[in-house]
Amino acid sequence: MKQILIADDHEVVRSGLRAIIETRADWTVGGEAVDGKDAVALALKLKPDVAVVDYSMPVMNGLEVSRRIKLHHLRAEVLILTMHESEEILTEVLLAGVRGVLLKSDAKSHLIAAIEALLDHRPYFTSALLEKLLHDYQSNKKGRSEILLSSREQSVVQLIAEGHTNKSVGAILNLSVKTVETHRASAMRKLNISSTAELVRYAIRTKLIGL
Repeated sequence: MKQILIADDHEVVRSGLRAIIETRADWTVGGEAVDGKDAVALALKLKPDVAVVDYSMPVMNGLEVSRRIKLHHLRAEVLILTMHESEEILTEVLLAGVRGVLLKSDAKSHLIAAIEALLDHRPYFTSALLEKLLHDYQSNKKGRSEILLSSREQSVVQLIAEGHTNKSVGAILNLSVKTVETHRASAMRKLNISSTAELVRYAIRTKLIGL
């Protein structure tokens, strides 16, 4: 029996994903998480085969969840769900080491195939555009990695944009306040911005947080 973890902050989405997954008699949904921190805790407890994780979640986004799963050497493959088909999101996902991306609009028809691929440790990306962006990313990996925020910088930016102080960001991510300040400064330098308000606008524009 293969165990699947679902992480999404919308109950209706979790219910829909569970209904699709449970059409397979040999799969079971071991748990549901409502935010990124909850997702990591459940992954450590359940040790699922696949974690289906929403890209945009409170506290920790899908990329930080993926990074934590890899950090703890869990066997779980991660399938990132996103509402937005963009080069920026795909590149960030690939830099985080995730091998599965699925648009939420494609979930009804492609979720089973995506999970099957990841259970076989094969990558899964839907749509011709995503395939093109994957090719572009592989051709320009060095240049992109120097420009984009790191996964940790993204997590710090998300939490700051959600209204957390440097101290509370450090508590959530298990970092010192000084390290949080370093990541925050690095992100702002890369983005060429100078205020928290601009950080919030960046987080909204890149879907790290919702409106």
